Amino acid sequence: MSKKNFTHVSSSGNPQMVDVSEKKITKRTARAQAIVNVGDEILRLIQNNELITKKGPVFQTAIIAGVMGAKKTSELIPFCHPIGLDDCQVSIAVIKGKIVINTTTTLSAKTGVEMEALTAASTAALTIYDMCKALSHHIVIEEIKLMEKTGGKKDFKRA
Repeated sequence: MSKKNFTHVSSSGNPQMVDVSEKKITKRTARAQAIVNVGDEILRLIQNNELITKKGPVFQTAIIAGVMGAKKTSELIPFCHPIGLDDCQVSIAVIKGKIVINTTTTLSAKTGVEMEALTAASTAALTIYDMCKALSHHIVIEEIKLMEKTGGKKDFKRA
């Protein structure tokens, strides 16, 4: 994509916030996912409620952190519009020996919520890492990806 078409770069080549003032308000949603591999032993401890830190139970604390991260996205990502989320949901499941974090963000606005969904997934994954790192530094956040977005000019759904 050329600078001319890249909305975060001005015609003079400088970074800029995208002007959304002419866009229509629509309902927008985004879903993101993060996968964390903590290894079999740590996973067993978490699932058996044997790994409860001073911060609290791992999954529940990560869920809270994910929502908090989504709410702070515009403070972390340059030129991300500050928005008031209508909803943010974070769920965590164990699938095939890995921790799968799914997030959904929703609002009615002139700009999307993909970055908030991705930030929620990232923050939850980092919280799991932080809470488990005393047991191992072999923990891997394997991927963080946008799964789906609706609203605005174009919808997206990962195949």
